Amino acid sequence: MAMPDYSVAEAKNNLPKLLDRALAGEEVTITRRGKPIAKIIANQPVAPGDDRPKSANDVEWIRRHRVTPKVEVDAGELVREMRDDFRY
Repeated sequence: MAMPDYSVAEAKNNLPKLLDRALAGEEVTITRRGKPIAKIIANQPVAPGDDRPKSANDVEWIRRHRVTPKVEVDAGELVREMRDDFRY
């Protein structure tokens, strides 16, 4: 797999995405005026069987771990009950 190259400006604007790519095992090269000046690599790459979220907004991880309630809940009714139970 070819290592992706990003200019300093692109890296600045996309740092979270580049860090996620590094955690996924890619080496990301940062360039200035077309010349490589730095590489981003993961300190500890995520193991293939590791099922932790790769970032704070890892939507696929959230979808895989979504919990379906066993009982259907009416959110409006729940809020009314909580409000009525609250004592000032």
